[in-house]
Amino acid sequence: MSNYLIDLLAILNLERIEMNLFRGNSLNTSSQRVFGGQVIGQAMVAACRTVEGRLPHSLHCYFIRPGAPQVPIIYEVERLRDGKSYSTRRVTAIQHGNAILSMMASFHAEEQGTFDHQDTIPEVPPPERLTVEELSKQPMLPETPEFIRRHYALELRPVEIGRYFGQKFDDGRIHIWIKAAAKLPDDPALHMCALAYASDYSLLDSVMARYGYTPFDKRMMAASLDHVMWFHRPFRADEWLLYAHDSPSAQAGRGLTRGLIFKPDGALVASVAQEGSVRERR
Repeated sequence: MSNYLIDLLAILNLERIEMNLFRGNSLNTSSQRVFGGQVIGQAMVAACRTVEGRLPHSLHCYFIRPGAPQVPIIYEVERLRDGKSYSTRRVTAIQHGNAILSMMASFHAEEQGTFDHQDTIPEVPPPERLTVEELSKQPMLPETPEFIRRHYALELRPVEIGRYFGQKFDDGRIHIWIKAAAKLPDDPALHMCALAYASDYSLLDSVMARYGYTPFDKRMMAASLDHVMWFHRPFRADEWLLYAHDSPSAQAGRGLTRGLIFKPDGALVASVAQEGSVRERR
């Protein structure tokens, strides 16, 4: 069994303390702060464990404080409403008695709709043409793909390699193929939590790409302030998904980013929006 599978499932497998209380841990305890996607994913798991027969369709959250990787995170779920079609949950992630994240999540009973439309998937090379072997030939950190798998349990294949060398993208429009690094169980809710976990990774890169800053530029400080996500169509988080980013605005030390996530067959499975603090180090 792959270590990546153990890691990702361990991250999303919360301990139930009480009816509406759960505890999660960080496996990467050497980092300075908890990966924001981990807190989102774990909060989603906590919410999902209080709802039966319905899958999440949206989440809205604010990052309040950075999380400490060495300290367990407590997730308190409030059951705000269970209606005929929708259920609403509020989740607060807590460390040392302080909230580090606040999330609202909504769940929807399956139904047939009158309207069905979506944006078209961008024309980019498929992930099979963006192999790790090809990426390793580029003059970027050759250990980057392995680092991501080891510390984030994700498999990434970026399309615009030039952004790692300072190439500017005027609209911040960049694309990256993404999936969980190992096979996940056949649980639709778990795949949604896994994609929520992954959706926070690299989103603010589209702000820096407009100005030719690389994702690893030590002159910059970037941190997520909030995160919004909508789920549209079924998918598996352990199969390739195209994550298309852009940044329509940045000002006053904050940058706005948007993301559309597609299956290779063109189905739009999720939409994401995030504002982040993006500053030069002083």
